Amino acid sequence: MLKFFSKSKPKRQSFDFSILNADMHSHLLPGIDDGAEDLENSLELIRGMNALGYKKLITTPHVLWDMYKNTHEIILEKLAVVKEAVKNAGMDVEIHAAAEYFLDEHVEELLKNKEPLLTIKDNMVLTEFSMAFPSMNIKEILFEMEMQGYQPIIAHPERYVYLERNKDFYRELKDIGCLFQLNILSLGGHYGRSVTELSQYLLKNNYYNLLGTDLHHLGHLEGLQGIEIPDSVKKLIDSGQILNPRL
Repeated sequence: MLKFFSKSKPKRQSFDFSILNADMHSHLLPGIDDGAEDLENSLELIRGMNALGYKKLITTPHVLWDMYKNTHEIILEKLAVVKEAVKNAGMDVEIHAAAEYFLDEHVEELLKNKEPLLTIKDNMVLTEFSMAFPSMNIKEILFEMEMQGYQPIIAHPERYVYLERNKDFYRELKDIGCLFQLNILSLGGHYGRSVTELSQYLLKNNYYNLLGTDLHHLGHLEGLQGIEIPDSVKKLIDSGQILNPRL
């Protein structure tokens, strides 16, 4: 039995994640960032995601050069190990890997050298930036990505709480063609009240295009199992604006 089901009485799952089919933001590869610690932990997390209803997991290890110097080779080697272990475990789930690129000088260098970026699907690239303070050249890096044919996805825009005072920046990111990805746990207060309120603002303005778990550990799995999904999110899924089922 999974550890996150073994703590007292299991929670009733309140949302059928199978309607999304795919998760496109998680940290499931062992030992290369702040997600899964080892292969056993990877399998435990993947098994839990599968139990929630996900049939496809596109995991996205950090590429954050000051902390996690992950390259194509490192990520794809770890992916191969995990895929083999999932196959041997008999799990009915697809595993793929992209990356969550922190928009810093390293990413600028990758773009300058025309190094291929790992994509969620086709040309879609998951990106993030500082949650502590505004970064000066975000739009320039995103524009260069687009010039090279990539479709930037802004990971968890509701977590950049300093933008609460500058909501126009969200519109600017949308205007230059960025997609927005909501962290599902933001809806339940997991990251604090300010993040939840920003997620509600972005939902009200129909900014989101993708839903992601941003799964790192078993605590996230437990949170997902009991989370209440608001009608505004369900309407976006029903409308086809949420792209997960087509990944």
